[in-house]
Amino acid sequence: MRLPAAEEPVTFTGWYEQGRYYVHRGHTVFYRTGGRGGTGPALLLLHGSPTSSWDWHHQWPALCRHFDTVVAADMIGFGYSAKPRNYDYTIADQADLQQGLLASLGLRRCHVIGHGYGDTVAQELLARGEASGLILQSVCLLNGGLFPEAFRPTFMQKLLLSRAGMLVSKLMTEPGFRVSLSRVFGPNTQPSFDQLAQFWQLVAYNGGADLAYKRMRYLKEREQHRERWVEALQRSKVPLRFICGRLDPLSGLRMVERYRQLVPNPDVVLLPAVGHYPQLEAPDEVLEAYLAFQQRLGG
Repeated sequence: MRLPAAEEPVTFTGWYEQGRYYVHRGHTVFYRTGGRGGTGPALLLLHGSPTSSWDWHHQWPALCRHFDTVVAADMIGFGYSAKPRNYDYTIADQADLQQGLLASLGLRRCHVIGHGYGDTVAQELLARGEASGLILQSVCLLNGGLFPEAFRPTFMQKLLLSRAGMLVSKLMTEPGFRVSLSRVFGPNTQPSFDQLAQFWQLVAYNGGADLAYKRMRYLKEREQHRERWVEALQRSKVPLRFICGRLDPLSGLRMVERYRQLVPNPDVVLLPAVGHYPQLEAPDEVLEAYLAFQQRLGG
C-alpha cells in the first residue's frame, strides 16, 4: 500500500519545527499533535529506545486522517526533550509523563501504539487500569521485550548495563553508534546514512549520549516487574495486537513464540523480512496491519 503523494511524511526538520512543549517534573518534553480535530478517538504513539517520536513519521499523515487526535512525544531523556543528569529514568515515570500530557490535552481515553521501550510503557499503563484515570481502548505493540526471558540484549546494551556503563556512554561515538544500531535492522532493510545521522543527532542532543547507561536500566526493570507487566497482557480486556519483525535479533521470532504461549487469544502479525524497527523498515505494512486491527474493532 503506497501512501498518496498528499500524504508523504513530513521532513525531519519539519517534524521538530511543528512541535510543542509540555513540562513534566520541571523539565520540558517535546511533543506533536495532529488529527482530524473534534472529540472523537485519540491515538497515543510511544517510541522506542534510543530513538524518538520521529520514528512514527511514515505513518503520521494516514493516522492523522483516521483519528481525531494523534499525540507523539519524545519521552524524557530522548530526542529533543530534556535530558536531566540527576534523574531516575524509570518506566513508571515515563507512564506518568504520558498520562500527564494526555490530561493536559483533555484526553481521558485513547488507543495506543508502542514500540520497544514504548511497549514497556504501554504495559505499565495497562497494569494501572482505568483507576488511573486513563482508559485504553486498544493497544498495538511492535517488537518489544514483553517477556524478558525471550529478549536478547546486544553487546552494547550489556556494556551499558555493566559497571563500566558510565564510561561506555562517555566514549560513545557516532561511528560506533551507527554500527550498533544497524545490527538490529533486517539485512535488506538497513537504515540509510542520513537516517543514522538523524538518529545520532537525536541521541547526542544536549549531551544525551552520556546518559545512555541510565536509560538502559529499563532492561533491569523488565525483570524486576515481569509479573506485573506480563499479567497486564494476560488479564487485559483491552484489545491487543502484536506486530513483529521476524529478523529482530532482540525480540523477533522468540518473542512471538512466547507471546503465543502466554497471551490468551494472541493476535499476531509477523513480518518475515523485517528487524527491530518495523515502522521504519516496512512502514506501509505496519500501517496496513494497524488499520486492519482498527477496522476489526469497528474504528
